[in-house]
Amino acid sequence: MDLRFICSDSQGVRSMAIFIDSGIKISIDPSASLGPYRYGLRPTEIEYRKLQECKKKINSLAEASDIIIITHYHYDHYDPEGNFYDNKRLIIKNPEKNINRSQRIRAEYFINRIKKYEIGDSNTFDISGTRIKISPPFHHGDEKSKLGFVFSVTVERNGKVLFSSDVEGPIVESVADYIINENPDLAIIDGPPTYFLGYRFSQRDLERSIENLKKISKEIDRVVLDHHLLRDLSYRERLGDVYKNGNIFTYAEMNNEEINMLEAHRKDLYKQGSREMDLEFEE
Repeated sequence: MDLRFICSDSQGVRSMAIFIDSGIKISIDPSASLGPYRYGLRPTEIEYRKLQECKKKINSLAEASDIIIITHYHYDHYDPEGNFYDNKRLIIKNPEKNINRSQRIRAEYFINRIKKYEIGDSNTFDISGTRIKISPPFHHGDEKSKLGFVFSVTVERNGKVLFSSDVEGPIVESVADYIINENPDLAIIDGPPTYFLGYRFSQRDLERSIENLKKISKEIDRVVLDHHLLRDLSYRERLGDVYKNGNIFTYAEMNNEEINMLEAHRKDLYKQGSREMDLEFEE
């Protein structure tokens, strides 16, 4: 399988967009966004330019895809105004079950636009020799999360890749067990939102995430850890024990690129003279 790590927080935007060519072309969560506020500051011009660059790549590969998979309805994972949905096979998060109010409203708008789709939750699709397995709904975070639910995606053909979506760690032990039991060659995981530590993310959940990621990294040969985690400049120090096996990478590192954590460096960008963009961004 050919994997392309399109855009992520280690590359300057909020995203986990990935493209897989297994004989059929698959885009998972083809979207990107910016943090509306960080350190009380709005996005800078340099972040907006990076967003435009990423969206151009995402759109090009989504247009070339046979299948588009949407794991949930946050704007850094799906683009309601994307112009690449026509004539695609769309596999989406159930818009009515295991979904919070905010995502249900967004999903309703989306499905009224796209009309034709298939429910992903807990289903398996065998398409032209490629097996796509969708997990049951998982919490977007811990068991008390108000952010709704997501599903994970396993793609298998001459290799196996798992894409966790926003499990925020994983925090929940049963989600870690699911990832391990899938036994992928490569697991792509969003990581814990440590930049919220002490505010919207507890020390206890961090400890759970660390233990789960240690187990995962021992059982799975390669792990790509990015997204929420790469909004924290101290991410490696906070997860020091997780990185000891030496098999954990970011999207940027998988592409042999320099890590470019623009949101985490927003205060520095202001000091360097990058100006604010007066635009609306929403998670």
